[in-house]
Amino acid sequence: MLALALGGFGIGTTEFVTMGLLPDIAAAFGISEPSAGHAVSAYALGVVVGAPLIAALCARVPRKKLLIVLMAAFTLGNAATVLAPTFGTLVVARFVSGLPHGAYFGVASLAAATLAPVGQRAKAVAAVMLGLSVANVVGVPGATWLGQHFGWRDAYVVVAFIGIATVAALWRYLPALSDMKITNPMTELGALRRPQVLLTLAVGAIGFGGMFAVYTYIATTMTDVAGMPIGAVPIVLALFGLGMIAGNVIGGILADRGVDRSIFAAMIAMVVILAGFVLAAHNPITAAIGAFLVGASGAALAPGLQTRLMDVAADAQTLAAALNHAALNIANAAGAWLGGLVIAAGLGYTAPALVGAVLAVAGVALFTVTVLLARRPTPNTP
Repeated sequence: MLALALGGFGIGTTEFVTMGLLPDIAAAFGISEPSAGHAVSAYALGVVVGAPLIAALCARVPRKKLLIVLMAAFTLGNAATVLAPTFGTLVVARFVSGLPHGAYFGVASLAAATLAPVGQRAKAVAAVMLGLSVANVVGVPGATWLGQHFGWRDAYVVVAFIGIATVAALWRYLPALSDMKITNPMTELGALRRPQVLLTLAVGAIGFGGMFAVYTYIATTMTDVAGMPIGAVPIVLALFGLGMIAGNVIGGILADRGVDRSIFAAMIAMVVILAGFVLAAHNPITAAIGAFLVGASGAALAPGLQTRLMDVAADAQTLAAALNHAALNIANAAGAWLGGLVIAAGLGYTAPALVGAVLAVAGVALFTVTVLLARRPTPNTP
């Protein structure tokens, strides 16, 4: 479990450290910060493309071997980020780095659920996701500080070394996972024919975007709106990560007690918190508290969505679990893009939070429809 979570730690670090270093990347390549945000979107789109392709095409590959190969590819992608000579090649490298993300988390989540005691599947999934949350407390702030003081490329050097350590840990400590069912591409692609799978993915893709709309531009929001010094940004990122840890743990506990209720609770909390962040961002103390709460509400949603997808996917669980992270990274790309649009339109750095609240409201509405449809009797029901 620790080896699986270490992979999540590396993935979480590379996914979120770019947000904290956007001003540095923009300055290095002589572009605007909203334009630099395309690096965030490129990584997210890599996840979206890679998750279904890898999960389907590698359906017959033994699970342990697949996890090791995915982390090796992740490591190479981050090494390419370090060496990128232009912003265009950086965008390509970020896209490549994102390709293994969804498939890794999908397979790792299923592996955790397989190894978990009865009645504790969501907690086991949350344990894997905990690596991602811890990354936002340790990995992201640490790498951000390193990038700010020694150059943004050094942050990705750290990520590459985490990838190497994960490959070694998986090879040494992960069981063979021989109990996990090996399927085939056609079986896995069957997930795309299940309305409940598609609707649940859409809920994540829409509702989760609010967190990323805020987090993508968190560095400038804290300095230009809240009035914090640039040196305080890693501290805020750590608070965001602590919020993610708290939300991840709470979300796992709630999802084991009732998956649908946990999703509703997390998304309603996101609406309230994101709307409140528009005002909270104008004061250093309330802005820091708001960052913690935004992270908590977003992370609380993930275990419930992941568990629900495993419940409704039947024999296509690998693809469904991987697609969850594709959906969340559609939210990442959309949140970064929409946040950049309102900033570029001159509405200021608090506008992304308002956009996020609207996205969360849309997610609540869509999930309400999803649950109601799931409760409708099928034609064969007596």
